[in-house]
Amino acid sequence: MRDYIALTKPRVTWLILMSAGVGFYFGLRGPIEMLTLFHTVLGTALIASGTFTLNQWYERDADAKMRRTKDRPLPQGRMSPARAFWFGIALSVAGFVQLGLGANWLAAFLGAATLLAYLLLYTPLKQRSWHSTTVGAFPGAMPPLIGFAGAAGTLTAEAWLLFAILLLWQFPHFYSIAWLYREDYARAGIRMLPVLESDGRSTARQVVVASVLLIPVSLLPVALSMAGRWYLMAALLLGLGFLRAGWRLAVERTAASARGVLLASVIYLPLLYGFLLVARPGL
Repeated sequence: MRDYIALTKPRVTWLILMSAGVGFYFGLRGPIEMLTLFHTVLGTALIASGTFTLNQWYERDADAKMRRTKDRPLPQGRMSPARAFWFGIALSVAGFVQLGLGANWLAAFLGAATLLAYLLLYTPLKQRSWHSTTVGAFPGAMPPLIGFAGAAGTLTAEAWLLFAILLLWQFPHFYSIAWLYREDYARAGIRMLPVLESDGRSTARQVVVASVLLIPVSLLPVALSMAGRWYLMAALLLGLGFLRAGWRLAVERTAASARGVLLASVIYLPLLYGFLLVARPGL
């Protein structure tokens, strides 16, 4: 059972569910419908778990070459590829049906589009081009859209703004991971930017540019009446702190500074979501 759970990457799934929950909250047009929220969160969790399982099934040979992934169930032979494949299919189908029948079919099709983009575009592109990070950022930013659609049955400017925030956040987050594990990625033939350009200049540039763009985008919820004015200061301070970590990476280009960006990213997103929720007008 531990191996099946490991295939679903629960430590990553909670970030996805947090983003979907925020999207659901801003998609509400009345009181919270707890049953719909339950179906939306559960369906998203199932599709995300199925996606991660199928991803590990696809990348099992590459995972066996990397130190940080070689102990996963498939590289270690603790589970057959066939079992992992059908487990992933079952989770994905269950998630699609859960979203469609429990929330609405827009949320279900957004979930399916996320899975297909992740597995058919992002995953195979990782061994061909460093642009896979950009491609993968789009399915990675879909959870707020799924949550919003689950509540509202449609997508509005508010939903796409949440999508844009998560899209930009991913670049510093994943480029810092790529920097820290660039030797592992190189062994597996995964063409991440830090693997192709070892001095890290382009990687740091991507981190800084995304962090700079994230600041004005993160302030836009006030313009759309999603948050009160005091949210501006909180979001600005968070953004500047995130940018400071990215700038340090650009100057030093060390493992310690990359780790600082990674830490800043996992602090930034929950705090920004928290300020968004408590600063919503009427609360």
